[in-house]
Amino acid sequence: MTTSSAERSFATVGVIGLGTMGAGIAEVFARHGYTVVGVEKDEEHLARGRQYLEHSTARAVQREKMTEDERAELIGRITLSTSLKDLSDAGIVVEAVVESLETKKALFRELDDIVSPDAVLATNTSSLSVTEISTANSRPGRVIGVHFFNPAPVQDLVEIVRTVVTEDQVLADVKALVEAVGKNPVVCGDKAGFIANTLLFGYLNHAVSMYEGRYASREDIDAAMRFGCGYPMGPLALLDLIGLDTAYTILETMYRQGRDRLHAPSPILKQMVTAGWLGRKTGRGFYTYEAPDSPVVVADDQTPSADEKPQLRHEIQQVGVVGTGTMASGIVEVFAKSGYDVLVVGRSQEKVDGVSAAVTKNFDKQIQRGRATEEAKAEVLARITGTTSLDDLATVDIVVEAIAEDLAIKTTLFENLDEICKPGAILATTTSSLPIIACAQATSRPQDVIGMHFFNPAPVMKLVEVVSTVVTSEDVTETTRALCDKVGKVAVSCGDRAGFIVNALLFPYLNDAVRMLEAHYATADDIDTAMKLGCALPMGPFELLDVVGNDVSLAIQRELYLEFREPGFAPAPLLEHLVTAGYLGRKTKRGFRDYSTR
Repeated sequence: MTTSSAERSFATVGVIGLGTMGAGIAEVFARHGYTVVGVEKDEEHLARGRQYLEHSTARAVQREKMTEDERAELIGRITLSTSLKDLSDAGIVVEAVVESLETKKALFRELDDIVSPDAVLATNTSSLSVTEISTANSRPGRVIGVHFFNPAPVQDLVEIVRTVVTEDQVLADVKALVEAVGKNPVVCGDKAGFIANTLLFGYLNHAVSMYEGRYASREDIDAAMRFGCGYPMGPLALLDLIGLDTAYTILETMYRQGRDRLHAPSPILKQMVTAGWLGRKTGRGFYTYEAPDSPVVVADDQTPSADEKPQLRHEIQQVGVVGTGTMASGIVEVFAKSGYDVLVVGRSQEKVDGVSAAVTKNFDKQIQRGRATEEAKAEVLARITGTTSLDDLATVDIVVEAIAEDLAIKTTLFENLDEICKPGAILATTTSSLPIIACAQATSRPQDVIGMHFFNPAPVMKLVEVVSTVVTSEDVTETTRALCDKVGKVAVSCGDRAGFIVNALLFPYLNDAVRMLEAHYATADDIDTAMKLGCALPMGPFELLDVVGNDVSLAIQRELYLEFREPGFAPAPLLEHLVTAGYLGRKTKRGFRDYSTR
C-alpha cells in the first residue's frame, strides 16, 4: 500500500556522507528549517564535514547571503553523528557516500532495520543504477534518486530519478520536498547519466576526440564554444574542472549501460587519468595550472607564444562583400566600423540599398541608447559603396561571399571571382556547412581560398571560424586570423570538414536531446531546465532548436551524418517528422513548442 503524503513527515532529514556534496545537501535542508542528522563513518570524516559546513556558511555571511544569527540557527539544526541508528526518526535519508554500488547497497540494506517503514531512502548518485541500489532494501518502492548538483547550496537543479518500482506517492512527496527547499526538480527515468550528464558528457567526449585528432587546438575548441554558443566555459576547461577521472568513470558507466559509441571514453582520457593528469585538482589536465586546485592557467608547451600572434601577410585595404542578406549586411557593418572601405555587390540596386539601410537602422538603435553618434554613423556609411556588377571587385584585397547556401551557386561565383579579382586577393566563403575545397577547386588559385564563418548577428557575435583546406596557404590563414583580430573578432582555426568546430559539437548534442524526448525519458521542459540550471547554458536544447529552425538543424545534422558516418549522428526521426509536418520552430509559430498564442 502506498503511504499518503499527509502521513509522511519530512521534519527530520538524514544525510549520510559529509563530503563537499553531502555537507552541501545538509546545509540546504537546514537553511530551510529542517532538522538534519548528518552521519559519517568516523570522527575524522565527521570533523571534515563540520569544517565544510562552517566554511560554506561563513562564506554566505561574508557575501551577505545570511546573517550571523541565521548561520548559528542553521548550524544548530544539524546534529552530527557516527551512528546510523541516529537516523531512526528521519522521514527521508539522502546518501552521498563514495560512488560505489556495493557501498551504497550495503548502506541501504543496513537502513532497512533502522528507519521507519514509511521513510524514503534517496541516493545522490550521478551515474549508478538507482534500481540496482533499491534491490538491497526490502521496500524498493520507497527508494528514489535525488541528484543534487555541486555546490548544492548554490546550484538550483535537482534531478529526481524514479525507477520502475518507485511508488507514485514517494515521487510526489520528494518532488514537493525539493521545491520546498527552493530547488527546481526535473523528473527522469533510471538511466546512467540521467538528463544533464547524458547530454553534457556526450558533448564533452566529442570535444576530447576533436582535440585528440588534432583538428583544432584546446584554446580554439574552448573559445569556439564560449564565443559561438555563449557557454560559460569551453568543454576542455570544464573537464579539467570536473576532474578527468570523474569524467572517465561517468562515460564508462554510460557506455556500459547504453552501448552508445559516442559515450565510449576517448582513449586520451584514459591515458591522462593513468598519468595522474586529472585536471585542476592535480594542477595538470588539458591545461596546466599554477598549483593543484588552482583555477589559474599557466603557459606550457602547447600554449601559443605571444610572438606567434598572427600578422597581416597580405595588405588589406578594401574589402568586397558579395550578398545582401542579414549575414552579408552584418559583415559589411563589421568591416566598415573597423575602418575598412567596403564594396557590396548585390543582384539589384534595391538590394544593395537595403544593406546601407540595415546598417543605418542598427546605428540608429545604438544612437538611441547612447552607444554611438551621428558622426560615427556618417563615417561608417561613407565607407560603404554598392554595386550590382561583380567586375567592380577587381581592386579589392579580400572578397567575403555571403550568398545562398547552395554549392552550385557558390562554385559558379568562385569561378567568376577567379577571373575578376587581382592576383593575391583572398577569396573567403562564409559557408557553415558546405565543403570549402569545392569552392577552391573552382578557381585557378585554391591556395587563396579560405572559410571565414561569421556567426549571426555578425556585429554582435565575437566568433569567426577560420577554415583552411588542405591547399590553403599558411600566409592566407595567418592574414585572415589577423584580419579577424583587427575587426574585433575572436578567430579560431580548424580544418575543412562538416560542422567545423561549433556545429560539429553543438548539433549532435541537440540531436541527443531530441532522441531523449522521443524515448519519453523526460519532458522537453525538464530537459531544457536541466541543461540551463545544471550546466549553466544560455538556452535549453529545445528552446535553441526552435530559434535556429528545425529545418536548418535537420540539414546540418544530415551533413554531419553524411560526412562522419557515425550512427549516433543520424538525425532523430522525431526531428524529421516535425520538419515534414512544417513545425519548424518560432518562424512557423510551432516547433517543439507552440508559439501561436505567445
